[in-house]
Amino acid sequence: MDSSLLSILPQQRRAYLLQAHIDGQILKALAEAGLTWLRTNQQTVNALNVFPVPDGDTGTNMVLTMQAALDEVANSAERNAGAIAHSIAHGALMGARGNSGVILSQLWRGFARALDHQETIDGPSLVRALAQGRDTAYKGVVRPVEGTILTVAKDAAAAAEKALAETSNPVEILEKVVPAAEASVLRTPDLLPVLKEAGVVDSGGKGLFFILEGMTRFINGQSLDTAIATVQPLAAMKEEALESIEPGQDYEVVVDFRPRQPLDLEAFYTDLQMIGTSIQLGEGEGMYRLHIHVPAEKRYEPIDYAMTLGTITKVSMENLLAQLEALNGKQDGPKLQLAPVEPGHIAAVAVAPGRGIAEVFASLGVSAIVEGGQTMNPSTQEILNAFENLPTDKIVILPNNKNIILAAQNAAQLTVKKVKVIPSKTVSQGLAALLKLVPHGDLEQVAAAMASALDDVESGEITTATRSVEIDGVTVKEGQIIALLNGKLVLAEADLESACLGLLQKAHADHFELITLFYGETISRQDAFRIADVIRTVYPEQEIEVKDGGQPHYHFIISVE
Repeated sequence: MDSSLLSILPQQRRAYLLQAHIDGQILKALAEAGLTWLRTNQQTVNALNVFPVPDGDTGTNMVLTMQAALDEVANSAERNAGAIAHSIAHGALMGARGNSGVILSQLWRGFARALDHQETIDGPSLVRALAQGRDTAYKGVVRPVEGTILTVAKDAAAAAEKALAETSNPVEILEKVVPAAEASVLRTPDLLPVLKEAGVVDSGGKGLFFILEGMTRFINGQSLDTAIATVQPLAAMKEEALESIEPGQDYEVVVDFRPRQPLDLEAFYTDLQMIGTSIQLGEGEGMYRLHIHVPAEKRYEPIDYAMTLGTITKVSMENLLAQLEALNGKQDGPKLQLAPVEPGHIAAVAVAPGRGIAEVFASLGVSAIVEGGQTMNPSTQEILNAFENLPTDKIVILPNNKNIILAAQNAAQLTVKKVKVIPSKTVSQGLAALLKLVPHGDLEQVAAAMASALDDVESGEITTATRSVEIDGVTVKEGQIIALLNGKLVLAEADLESACLGLLQKAHADHFELITLFYGETISRQDAFRIADVIRTVYPEQEIEVKDGGQPHYHFIISVE
């Protein structure tokens, strides 16, 4: 951060910035503040998931995208605002993950273009940059949808333009943009019915608001490390992702307790900050759930603290580093036998959420695998790296997840190779498309044939509901087994067997020939084959295959073709 800013007391920062030119170092400091505040509220954004499935990763994707952007300028002493903006935009582009991350990178891209060769940012140039960021983001989406991060970017740009009539100071303009962005987020359910049905606001829009709010909190000398004291419903509270392990914070502690008197939330968060990080609080029917990451020597302190507040009903404690090491060890194994690539032939690249699914893709002729799926969307850079060194200039990419398609398209635009992105939204679609791969064929014709095969398969997913909700006419209670068919929630059941059979009925499986069950890491081989035997009794005319998919979060991925 700029040394001149570090020497200023937080309460004096706004007065200083009102008089200062917004140069490259100040822009970097503002972007860092936006990232810090977004990371502080990351789990709040993640929890804003329409479907009650374990793939609420918008906050994580946006944090990782912003982190990649800031890594690009971490050691830069550049004072030219345009140069810093372009570096931030490049880092965001290469590190973009998920649809929200890609759109965020496009906002930065347009922002930087408006500041070409500009030493400092004044009010008019800030307004132009926000407007061009909006325009670039809208152009980057084939079918823009209102009620999303795009709408919030548009409303923020409009607020900036309106503010310019009152002041030309960029700090004052930014301070008027933030409440407009917040109001825009609150309006997203009115623009996108699925949000209103689920009772949430748009997660990407909320993430953008936190970035902008983080900038103004920094300007005003406010804390960026402690979330505003709010309590989530227990049904919406999610466990922290393993990739978020902070150095020295090796243990995750979760304590359920009933307080003797109403909690003083501000004091609660202040006390816990002295103990650990990644603090979350959930509430439901008078019970609270405390979630925190702590160093090993402090792992019992959250329990002792909760005992001073009330009666403890449940405690869980996990060694995060041990979990991570076990996960990494589980992934070790024989090297995938990927298809060799002949110069001039078409090479296929596939995103796979589990080792077993990756092996199936490899057996069908894929030349490169990118690890990823729900909650672990690969970045643009990771997808680009997968095919840049292949000895051919003809590439097809199978994202196999709707939230990875934009990142794949970004990667396709960053190479001199001829790349076609087949918009597969599920593993089942990707496998169906791969059957149409002709390595020695014409790229345009092969890509068209692969894309047409996406509709030849019904794609099912079975998982556990992460919260209670009513959506698409289906009432779901947290903990039920739910089924999605071609991305749509279709039923909720008490057990896996009923959910699988119900899904197949919805998919009209009796009209198809082959049913393939990819069982995930939470399902034993014995249980997978037991359920397959039950399905065989109901569908005796269909061929039933069972494969170890190894995917996290989803008990089964089911392909009907």
